[in-house]
Amino acid sequence: MRERDLATELAELARSLQQEPDGDAVLAGFVRAALELVPGADEGSISVVQGRKNIGSRAPSSELPKRIDALQMETNEGPCLEAAYEHRTIRVADMGAEERWPLFARRASEEGARGMLSIQIWVTGDDLGALNLYSYEANAFTDESENIGLLVASHAAVAFAEAEESRQLREAIDSRDLIGQAKGILMERHKIKGPQAFIALSTASQRTNTKLRKVVDHLIDTGELLGGEDGIAELNH
Repeated sequence: MRERDLATELAELARSLQQEPDGDAVLAGFVRAALELVPGADEGSISVVQGRKNIGSRAPSSELPKRIDALQMETNEGPCLEAAYEHRTIRVADMGAEERWPLFARRASEEGARGMLSIQIWVTGDDLGALNLYSYEANAFTDESENIGLLVASHAAVAFAEAEESRQLREAIDSRDLIGQAKGILMERHKIKGPQAFIALSTASQRTNTKLRKVVDHLIDTGELLGGEDGIAELNH
């Protein structure tokens, strides 16, 4: 019954977080939930491994998760990396006695992380993620901690994916609208048609080695086309 109640509570949290503006807000909500619900958890974060090598903290509850992620990147070892790469849950009962990652464990213990629980939450191409929970005391995490942590992580993964999909859709719509505005500027200024205006924007992007969105933003903000507008009028002929 306890797990079913938790699952219902987390599902409601996920629905409420769908209104948040970005994925970081969603992740922050689930980190807070993990700290409230997972026995033994004092601090937490979502660790993101980009390109299977660069580790960063998202939604950290304090400076401690940031420092621990930096240590994992510096030593190239640790629970987050193993959880993310090996599709598993990693529990460290006592960092001071941990032998799997001796260098990392010693330095993490010195930073104040005596226990750690890492749970993989997603894999997207070469980008990996894990829910990391930390305890200030050794032997704080239990089987119950793992079970509840898995529930939190699974709901966080689904909610984050939905938030990212919504964000990408909003960005696509915004970009389309802005491109339309930029085309309108060039069409009015040079008496050309829509396709020719888009070619002019694309050419400016290629010529200046600048992303199309930045070319568009610059034109709308300043009225100037990067790379100049010489020859644009000829596109309509």
